[in-house]
Amino acid sequence: MRVSDAPVLASATTMQEAGLVDLRSRIPDIDLEIRYAGRHNFIGIPIDGYDAPRCWLKPEAADALARVEAALRSRHLRLRIFDCYRPARAVAQFVRWMDDPRDLRGKAEFYPDLDKSQLRGVYIAPVSGHSRGATVDLTLLRCVDNMTDCQPHDMGTGFDFFGLRAHTDSPEVSAEQRANRDLLRDAMQAHGFINLPEEWWHYRLEHEPSPRSYYDVPITGP
Repeated sequence: MRVSDAPVLASATTMQEAGLVDLRSRIPDIDLEIRYAGRHNFIGIPIDGYDAPRCWLKPEAADALARVEAALRSRHLRLRIFDCYRPARAVAQFVRWMDDPRDLRGKAEFYPDLDKSQLRGVYIAPVSGHSRGATVDLTLLRCVDNMTDCQPHDMGTGFDFFGLRAHTDSPEVSAEQRANRDLLRDAMQAHGFINLPEEWWHYRLEHEPSPRSYYDVPITGP
């Protein structure tokens, strides 16, 4: 990486200064399960900077995600969002947790086959693309006719599972689970998102509006 390409922590102190919008301004009834605002995550506690279970994104990413959702609804499918913009302080907490070999509370669910030290770089890094506001973690829901009774597709692992089974093209999942991952990937790619191969749930807007700037504004309500 050239010095000129290195990420820069922006000085924004509000969502508006960071140029972020609440996804519900685009999709009022979007299904949110923001894991880092609660305790069901690999650390087991609410994460720094998640003061509300909300999804904030750059407008370009929010608009593209709204197009994905609209296209899916015509097929009785919907999105469930696990994470969107992520403050830099949250990423710093992930790194501190990774460096503490004593804290293994989430190992059985989230990284049963790996030592914590193996998470470095591949799954947890000092800087996250989420902090730029154009990356989302999500899954697919299948709904009945009223679009309110929706159940998640079987993707082969849960969100934030660290290991080979979570790789999008993993041979360790069933044909049905692989088909469900492909369905999600096709829907996201059709509207400009690209997948991180190591995580079936992780998508970034290919043409990011701020590819070098990342933010540390706490997540709040609208």
